[in-house]
Amino acid sequence: MLFRRLFTKREKFVVPIISVGNLIVGGSGKTPFVIALASEYPSATIISRGYGRESKGLIEVSKDQKILATVQESGDEAMLMANLLPNNIIVSEDRKKAINYAINSGARLIILDDGFNRVNIEKFEIILEPSYIPNRLPFPAGPFREFSLAKREADLVLQEEEEFKRVVSFSNLRKKMLLVTAIANPQRLNKYLPEGVIAKKIFPDHAYFDEEIMVDLLRDSGADTLLVTQKDAVKLTPFMLPLSIMRLKLEINESVFEDIDNYISHY
Repeated sequence: MLFRRLFTKREKFVVPIISVGNLIVGGSGKTPFVIALASEYPSATIISRGYGRESKGLIEVSKDQKILATVQESGDEAMLMANLLPNNIIVSEDRKKAINYAINSGARLIILDDGFNRVNIEKFEIILEPSYIPNRLPFPAGPFREFSLAKREADLVLQEEEEFKRVVSFSNLRKKMLLVTAIANPQRLNKYLPEGVIAKKIFPDHAYFDEEIMVDLLRDSGADTLLVTQKDAVKLTPFMLPLSIMRLKLEINESVFEDIDNYISHY
């Protein structure tokens, strides 16, 4: 990655691109940040790789507020965004191809989900950092995907609890709930859990759920509902099981949007 950053030529596109990424292995709030950001720019096209999807190539997940793909085709994060946002959403392994496709389709602003390591694209770089970082070493000695000095390449480095904060709310809480989740670093949910969680079942990040297994887990645990994040819920809704939903929203400092607006206006 260091050599790529030093020697890769960046391509500048005809529209501004806002990239949201991180240097930490695992979840750091990129998806809820993209959702909060896109809510302020509803005409922006969101481009994501579509992690965990069972498809390949470029796929339009939503266009003109119509969902065009299944969660298996889009991946859970892209489908969550499609459910919550009016923005057009594209998934593609080839980010440049997706950017050109979006521009040809009329996009005037692009939000690139998890784009910090796409060093061949000229963009406004936002890096998210958790409030606690155990050390500054790269994986496997530490939590960083590459050398921490790479964050000097970012236009904004935003730390949780300082520039952005998580706000958690719930719907359909019950006295006995089984926490089921397939997110990175699931232990970060612990401090937000409500009363009534009687057991937990953790799956690998982006894993898809089997209906029979979910029915068995619910019955064997004695729970009234499955407590899940919104990201998990998009894969469970078709099963018609009782769900309690944990909703995550980010509050972002107004200065962040001022910096982005300044970049867009001078592009």
